[in-house]
Amino acid sequence: MSRFRDPQDAAFQALNSSIGFDYRLAPYDIEGSIAHARMLAASAIISAEDLDVLESGLAAVRAEIDSDTFAVAPGDEDIHMAIERRLIEIVGPVGGKLHTARSRNDQVATDVAMFVRAHTLRARDQVLELMRTLVDVAEAHLDWSMPGYTHLQRAQPVYLSHHLLAHFWRFRRDLQRFNFCMTATDDLPLGAGALAGVNFDTARMSVAQDLGFAGIAENSMDAVSNRDFVLDFLSAASTCATHLSQLGAEVVLWSSEEFGFCEPSDAFASGSSLMPQKKNPDAAELLRAKAPRVVAHLTALHGVLHGLPLTYNKDLQEDKEHLFDAVDTLDLSLEAATGMLRGLTFDRERLAAAAGDQFLAATDVADLLVRRGMPFRESHGVVAGLVRTAIERGMTLSELTRQDLAELAPQLDDEYYEVLASSSWLESKVSEGGTSLPRVREQMAQARHLIAEAAD
Repeated sequence: MSRFRDPQDAAFQALNSSIGFDYRLAPYDIEGSIAHARMLAASAIISAEDLDVLESGLAAVRAEIDSDTFAVAPGDEDIHMAIERRLIEIVGPVGGKLHTARSRNDQVATDVAMFVRAHTLRARDQVLELMRTLVDVAEAHLDWSMPGYTHLQRAQPVYLSHHLLAHFWRFRRDLQRFNFCMTATDDLPLGAGALAGVNFDTARMSVAQDLGFAGIAENSMDAVSNRDFVLDFLSAASTCATHLSQLGAEVVLWSSEEFGFCEPSDAFASGSSLMPQKKNPDAAELLRAKAPRVVAHLTALHGVLHGLPLTYNKDLQEDKEHLFDAVDTLDLSLEAATGMLRGLTFDRERLAAAAGDQFLAATDVADLLVRRGMPFRESHGVVAGLVRTAIERGMTLSELTRQDLAELAPQLDDEYYEVLASSSWLESKVSEGGTSLPRVREQMAQARHLIAEAAD
């Protein structure tokens, strides 16, 4: 018997159906159903014999799903109804007892939370591996000098190790964001029913413990409508993908003929269908392009949720495709970024030549005047005049003569030329977090400690 007399229109069926994409929730649905059945038996809501039948039937359904022999029926609206339908086919009417004291509303919210938890753990592992790779590559190029940039203009020299570790700390913050996602999924929705609770004195905490949740959602209405944890994952994924995009953007620049700082391995590059000489950094380029895709999923889900009244609305079905694609995109991007980094070959001479541009030492010359008592703003102007003169004459700063210094900056003496010795530009940056080798070594040690701590 049904509430409806007329059949659903085919267009509505297609619009309403989610089986085409929520099938991947099947393992979590079965795991949650087993925990729910055990709670029902422990609470004397179903018999021990019923539990045995349900567990056996759910194991059979899981075997079909694992072996890819599970058949979706034409009337299966979603994976949750498909599993229940198949369970009843296998075990008979007892299968209908499984849905006692739960609704699809709390069931789906639980499955999605479990999915987010599982893929948060995977994202954490992948981010950690990327962080480990960054440290390894940085250590292998510890004292390789290169120019640092602002506005994509050469600014001050740094060590390549220092530059790579800057990316490390970005991904460390991503790791912290994913850690928060685990906290955001700590409360079990199951047992909230459709929205108001259920008519049985259930033991929700036992289900939470079985499924690895720290606690239960305290309000049944919030439990079935909450998708904050999906937003939290998408937010963490968006920021992480943006960091991957920025890393990719640098590799694209560095591997160009104009920079010539590095070359990607053949495994992460492609050629041209027309130009035989080309070696394109496609992996790095795609890392740039994937980021806005993930960010778009976050924005879209905010759009879905922003005007919804409590509690469950069919709009919430739109959380899954955004989540699933973001998970897959980030997963692949992290794997590719790690492999790409491992395969990069850097050109030490090209990097050093670019870092040896004496104009990058202008700030060091200004600081020399500051140490002699001149206010920085005044010293900045003096050195700017030296730079302008050198550029106009087509020479380097060290090619300015002592007579030039006497006319343009009489406060300077032979120490000016000592400062322009390139090794001093880097090792003078002794402040905490700076690029001098002792500070980079400190940073490297801290990075390895954090990796070991996070891996425990």
